[in-house]
Amino acid sequence: MSEEEKQNNEMTISISKDKLWKYSTFILLAVVVIGGFIMFTGDNGNTGTTGNVVAPTGNGNTGGSAVSASIDNDAVLGNKDAKVTIIEFSDYQCPFCERFWSQTLPLIKSEYIDTGKVKFVFRDFPLTSIHPQAQKAAEATECVKKQGGDEAFYEMHDKIYENQAQLSESNLKVWAKELGYDISTCLDSGEMRAEVSKDLADAQAAGGRGTPYFVINGQALSGAQPFSAFQQVIEAELAKA
Repeated sequence: MSEEEKQNNEMTISISKDKLWKYSTFILLAVVVIGGFIMFTGDNGNTGTTGNVVAPTGNGNTGGSAVSASIDNDAVLGNKDAKVTIIEFSDYQCPFCERFWSQTLPLIKSEYIDTGKVKFVFRDFPLTSIHPQAQKAAEATECVKKQGGDEAFYEMHDKIYENQAQLSESNLKVWAKELGYDISTCLDSGEMRAEVSKDLADAQAAGGRGTPYFVINGQALSGAQPFSAFQQVIEAELAKA
């Protein structure tokens, strides 16, 4: 190989390395920018809804000043005069919300709700940008509540979480019918849409940025936390009473 050919090859290799470095830098920068955008915006593609499903991290307590949230006109489970109130802002299609329902709520119910120490209130927080069935599921439970009251609401609530993988608008009507309620007209008309929207707005105003989100006597707890996390807050509140 001639000296001129060697110089040309070296120049080609140098240029290729230079381009590779530039391309790699550009790709890395793009990944950082996109990652930062996702981190700050979550999976929300709908400006009407903030947040994402929340995996449990630490003890979940946000700390700081007290959080303000009311039970509004939503369904109450347990003694309405209980000293401790747990408000759950939740999404029927959220996997971590189902985890709380199946693993933690039964323990809270047997230890505190059934004994009259705690009342539990479920309020709607549908993340429609990532859970397209959540809005109608929330409306369906409100339609059932209108016909059968708080007890019927929680029967439908349990039915949905029990069958979360099969969640659809048509199945919501079937499940309600199995419980003895015809919600077709209510659900199709969107009669409960405003009720659900009110809950969502209250969840955001209370600091909710993902589901499930809890307010226990004014203290925030975020994510599908284990029973011990709830027990710690509940016992502290009962000690004040």
